[in-house]
Amino acid sequence: MARIENPVLRGFNPDPSILRVGEEYFLATSTFEYQPAVRIHRSADLATWEIAGHALHDLDLRGIPDSGGVWAPSLTHVDGEFWLAYSVVRTMDGDDKDIDNYLVTGPSPLGPWSEPVHLGSRGFDFSFFHDDDGTHWIVGVQWDQRPEHPSFSGIVVEQYLPEDRRTSGVAHRIYAEEGLVEGPNLYRIGGEYLLLLAAGGTGWNHGISAARSRSLLGPYARDTAEAVLTTRDAPGATLQKAGHGELVETPEGEWVLTHLATRPALHLGERYGTLGRETCLQSVVFEDGWPRLAHGGHHPAQSFAVSGDKHAEAEDVPPASGWTDDFDRSELDTLRWSTLRVPAPQSGIDLEARPGWLRLHGGHSTASVFEQSTVLTRVEEHDTEFETIVDGDPRSPREAAGLIAWYDRSGWIWLQLTWDPDHGRHLRVVRRDDRTTIRSAAVPVPAGELGLRAHLDGAALTFSYAIDGGWRAIDGTFPAWTLSDDHGPRLRFTGMFLGLRAEDLDGRGWSADFARAEVRTRP
Repeated sequence: MARIENPVLRGFNPDPSILRVGEEYFLATSTFEYQPAVRIHRSADLATWEIAGHALHDLDLRGIPDSGGVWAPSLTHVDGEFWLAYSVVRTMDGDDKDIDNYLVTGPSPLGPWSEPVHLGSRGFDFSFFHDDDGTHWIVGVQWDQRPEHPSFSGIVVEQYLPEDRRTSGVAHRIYAEEGLVEGPNLYRIGGEYLLLLAAGGTGWNHGISAARSRSLLGPYARDTAEAVLTTRDAPGATLQKAGHGELVETPEGEWVLTHLATRPALHLGERYGTLGRETCLQSVVFEDGWPRLAHGGHHPAQSFAVSGDKHAEAEDVPPASGWTDDFDRSELDTLRWSTLRVPAPQSGIDLEARPGWLRLHGGHSTASVFEQSTVLTRVEEHDTEFETIVDGDPRSPREAAGLIAWYDRSGWIWLQLTWDPDHGRHLRVVRRDDRTTIRSAAVPVPAGELGLRAHLDGAALTFSYAIDGGWRAIDGTFPAWTLSDDHGPRLRFTGMFLGLRAEDLDGRGWSADFARAEVRTRP
């Protein structure tokens, strides 16, 4: 019997869409402004997952705002073919959202994919429902930009016509309520249509609710239970913000719910979701036609067992304790690393100029929504060390490279190697908090290779450096809690990354080299 330990996908892996085809499960998650887009995971037993790859590799996301980009993919399978629907959020200013929804199809969740079909720009969180009569429908949130109207103006369905590669153009509003509902998914179970909804926003009030109808177009009756799943009434629970879910049926006839949640860090008694929204699973049963958590109540379980002969053969596997990249490949390992807005080949990366080293050609500033030279990996545990070696010779304050803890353009903490006339070649910690930039004292360092290390300990971040193998601490403890969805007034939907960065603000072709990136974690 395999035991599922939550989160099954740790670190920034939100908006899970799950699918079983035969004996295999596939799970897609949102990637927002990060490349490659739409992360795909694969499992044979629901307990152990591997990163299979990504669905979309060449999207142009330049100009996309922070926490914009690719939202809420929907992965389905019909007539032997995989369908992937996704939204690209291009603008999210005030009441306005510019959103394009697309569909691609292919023989595998990793492609090759068809040319995208534009599904319109009505709203977001669009998923596909394939009815028993052979018709295909998209179901999603309808957005209303008028300030005197609710922005979330209801859940709509619209028929998709695959032969014509277009939607019908007629949307039917099937559900609305006074509270915020989004992330809809439709199922036909026991002769009724079940509408699973994300409710209460994606923060601490998040949850999953349900409605059902005997007709696809409604009317839909709301579940009498407040929530199928939520932790809004359990601020001390380990898994917070639980919501945005999808159902999948196992070969043994069991139902499993995938959903997002976060494990917050505490700072002065306040919760901060520094790791981002992660993916969890729950066992579900149906009572009087309504989905209910198998263990009772509506709070997520941290672990549970999946039964069945196939699952009985699986062994429990402890969480990974880390990994190392020696940069000995000709291409960046995009199963581990992500880039911002542009694919890795366009991100200033060179793995061939100096074998065993990653050369980063300096790019735009941290404020850029175009082409930054930054290579990042998700932070998966509150106790994480990230270590690398940098070799660079900056000759200007406008040239810098080093190790960065990144949330978005308004939230980052960077141990950078740079130069200025007063200190020469030196290290310093520079951080951005909203529109404020704060710099630590300079630490002069000699020419040559330097070891750099970051240690995340809950809500705090510390740095150290090494010369000839001897490690020395950088003075100060830095506020990792600011690198979270929950810091500041802006809408933020991603999570903390650690990685490597080079900056050449004069655009003169300066570069820096990095050797051996190593991640060590303790759950």
